Amino acid sequence: MDPIPIARPVIGRDEIDAVTAVLESGMLASGSRVAELERSFADYCGAAHAVAVNNGTAALHAALMAAGIGHGDEVIVPAFTFYATASSVLMCGATPVFADVDEKTFNIDPRKISACITKKTKAVIGVHIFGQPFDIPAVQEICGRHKLILIEDAAQAHGASLNGKKVGSSGDLACFSFYATKNMSTGEGGMVTTGSKALNDRLRLVINHGQSEKYLHTCLGYNYRMTDMAAALGIVQLKKLDGFNEQRRKNAAYLNAHLSVNGLVTPVTPKGMQPVFHQYVIRLTDEFPMNRAAFMDYLKENGIGSAIHYPIPLPRQPVFGLKNDPDPCPVATRLAASVLSLPVHPSVDEKQLAYICDTINRVK
Repeated sequence: MDPIPIARPVIGRDEIDAVTAVLESGMLASGSRVAELERSFADYCGAAHAVAVNNGTAALHAALMAAGIGHGDEVIVPAFTFYATASSVLMCGATPVFADVDEKTFNIDPRKISACITKKTKAVIGVHIFGQPFDIPAVQEICGRHKLILIEDAAQAHGASLNGKKVGSSGDLACFSFYATKNMSTGEGGMVTTGSKALNDRLRLVINHGQSEKYLHTCLGYNYRMTDMAAALGIVQLKKLDGFNEQRRKNAAYLNAHLSVNGLVTPVTPKGMQPVFHQYVIRLTDEFPMNRAAFMDYLKENGIGSAIHYPIPLPRQPVFGLKNDPDPCPVATRLAASVLSLPVHPSVDEKQLAYICDTINRVK
């Protein structure tokens, strides 16, 4: 059995030809391919507008800036997610305030949000972690009651849905990443979707040096534009996204059905949610026969990739300068110490899935 990586981009001849066509055209910067990807992605998500950017962190930063987040503001974010969700708040001069997460879904716990709200709170970022939607209706209700902006961090959730509605069309803004190993990719890249024309217009200023017209800069902006080369890749990948996601769901279902070891907890999907399994994340409890480090070594020795997403909860990251005694987010801390990701990407075939399960089940 060849080694099975934890993640792998799925790139075919169609993607190569699309990028080659852009190179041959001579139009390498942001142009018609970017505009096409924006239209297609907005339609796919059910959003009125989509603005392409050069990476997922830029998407978050631009969304926060478009929403008017700045110095003195607070933004509530989940304590268990990737660093960029919170660092983008710092990039605006605002303060991230961490809410604990649900132990089963790993997503922000709506019950913990209200306690984080102060007079300075301006927004909530909910993360569809590992490709599973957070409880959007519950968080929307809180945001509506307190007049807060809701931003969906959908960097790992392209095509995921809740009650039949795709993520990226429920918040005031939604942010996606098209990193190399995401469910769809442009190599590096990102997208912001919104239902608001005003926010769309503001986003387009923010990502293009604050220019309302050439050489007229009306606000602080950055160069966050996507290239046509990246967009050409994304146009092809978007057409394949539903197929990629269906294969991820099938792979996850196989793992759920065949993994059987005391102390190994497989992912939980609440009713009405259709995840896309950007990662397949298990939890190891005290009953599991090995500690996590030893288990990862065992998997590596048997040619199975694994990873920890994420080993340090955000409140304990030194950059945020928080005092963490007593622990402000104990669930996030427990998850960081017990989660482990296994291969679930579309390139994993049933023979490899059987090998993964057989290898893990032998640790009984």
